[in-house]
Amino acid sequence: MDTVPVLKFSRSRRDFSVTLNRRVNEYFKMHGLSRYANPRMLFKTTFMLALYALPYLLIVTGWVSGVFLTLSMVVLMSLGLSGIGLCVMHDANHGAYSRRAWVNSMMGYSLNAVGASCFNWKVQHNVMHHTYTNVYGSDEDIGSRGVLRLSPRAKWRKFHKYQFIYAWFLYGFMTLLWMFFKDFEQLIRYQKSGFLKRQKTSAFKEWSILIGTKIFYIGYLFVIPVLFTPWQWWQVILGIMLMHYITGFMLAIIFQPAHVIEGTVFPEPDQNNTLRENWTIHQLRTTTNFANGNPVITWLVGGLNYQVEHHLFPGVCHVHFPRIASIVRATALEYDLPYKSVKTFSQALKGHLRMLKHLGQSSVK
Repeated sequence: MDTVPVLKFSRSRRDFSVTLNRRVNEYFKMHGLSRYANPRMLFKTTFMLALYALPYLLIVTGWVSGVFLTLSMVVLMSLGLSGIGLCVMHDANHGAYSRRAWVNSMMGYSLNAVGASCFNWKVQHNVMHHTYTNVYGSDEDIGSRGVLRLSPRAKWRKFHKYQFIYAWFLYGFMTLLWMFFKDFEQLIRYQKSGFLKRQKTSAFKEWSILIGTKIFYIGYLFVIPVLFTPWQWWQVILGIMLMHYITGFMLAIIFQPAHVIEGTVFPEPDQNNTLRENWTIHQLRTTTNFANGNPVITWLVGGLNYQVEHHLFPGVCHVHFPRIASIVRATALEYDLPYKSVKTFSQALKGHLRMLKHLGQSSVK
């Protein structure tokens, strides 16, 4: 996926897109609401940042000691790290946190503060995934890198028939690989393929930010604990690995069922590189909600159980998704279009497992 084909969407049934956008706009205008963060979002931001930072400070200042308490702090840090990714940087890097660009930029760099590159994330997620959802060769989220087959167009290998078993173990390594390998590999590819120029940035700027980010991250997460706590270097590494494994697993099981789930579709462009649906309907066919009736899950996962609403309105802060969901659903049904949703998180995970098993079969092309 070094070069991404330029695809076009059909211009058919644009009346649905126009109607849906008008109704959602009317909702915000009628209720006098901003599309951006509100006090509830500000509280959640503070909570998630503190959930990551405070346990770290308790460890390095010696306020907690002993294996059990320290491991408890590491687990809390993993929850905070997940929360920053799901609830803070995600909205900010979509431009949905604030109407002010500098606020979105500042909050978006919270991803860099926890070791990753917000530039790479925005290219992979905003540009590729949100534009060409589930289109193999354009959506890097379902690319064939690694040992998982997440699209029927990906090359099948014998070991894929077991991916419904081993995928769950591998998911835990997602953020470890992201922080210490993927960011470098991606920036090299994006530089070669011209994404840096298209995003109006320079290689010098992005490499400087990336390397500075990694030095800062390794400094506070590894060097400081080794120097100022009684833990040995290898024990610190084990703690970092545990934190990332928990975080990686949680992020994977939240994001994967949204698009790689039983009943989803993987559209293919025609010979003219045109997709058969317009962009809005394309998102409906490739995206699935889960557990919309569970406010606890909605709060914890940053509204990303409302993936349909997020994909249709990525510039809207996630705290508004539960309210606009009824508008999206009613409009989709009115136009005889799918609105995909499963009632519980466990049903979403089972649907993802079944899709992994399905894609693991050699007969699926």
